[in-house]
Amino acid sequence: MKQVICINWGTKYGPPFINRLYAMVARNITPPFRFTCFTDNFAGIRPEVDCQPLPEIPVEIPKTKRGIWPKARLWGPKLGDLTGNVLFLDLDLIVTGSLDDLFSYGDPDQVILSRNPAKPFERIGQTSCFRFPVGKLAPMQEIFIANPLQVATEYVWEQRFVTRNAPGGIDLFPRDWVQHFRYQCLPTFPLNWVMAPRLKRDTRVVIFPGGVYPEVAIKGGWVGREGFTLADHLRNIPNRPEKEGSLWRYLRHFTKPAAWAAEAWRE
Repeated sequence: MKQVICINWGTKYGPPFINRLYAMVARNITPPFRFTCFTDNFAGIRPEVDCQPLPEIPVEIPKTKRGIWPKARLWGPKLGDLTGNVLFLDLDLIVTGSLDDLFSYGDPDQVILSRNPAKPFERIGQTSCFRFPVGKLAPMQEIFIANPLQVATEYVWEQRFVTRNAPGGIDLFPRDWVQHFRYQCLPTFPLNWVMAPRLKRDTRVVIFPGGVYPEVAIKGGWVGREGFTLADHLRNIPNRPEKEGSLWRYLRHFTKPAAWAAEAWRE
């Protein structure tokens, strides 16, 4: 039984993302499989999804400017009624190919993360898509519970904490299987102005860390100006957001629509 899990809290994502993720998984996995969502609200979620309450954790999840830490709920000795290996998927990723190999790859007792091209000089994994045996990360959760704010401040990103503290160390999925949209799918500037984002043949999952979402890949433009053409983008230069910094950075922040994203990211 292949076991896929996700986590949902608050109102940022909710049923549309959960239902869409289930549909993408179902189209790209060989049965039997089980899809479990740990969530604080079961309403509106399709019946094929196994909904279970958010795992309890005896501390308040720290809120920092950069890191997001609620996945720490998944690290306990128990995870609902699941046992064995689980494949975790973020709600805002796109499944583009078969997930079967992500269950059979490597040592079944090891934590296996996606590669993180955003940190090329640091061996740090990415937990937008990762596999782990239920209960394996319990010692790591104990460290976190002892002083969550200190852990979040020291490590900044939850994936760095997992990379450095997973019992027995980590392995990484093959490079092409999980691709980072901004770093690996977007053509290098200025080719991003004329070429659509590319998808490698062996890619199974495209992840969207860093505030860029599938809607941007589908509609083109960039965050906050989805659907902008290149002409729209250039006309907007005088009004470019301060958070994008320099003109150079703004000009790099443009993408043409990706047909493969629209085809895959649907219920």
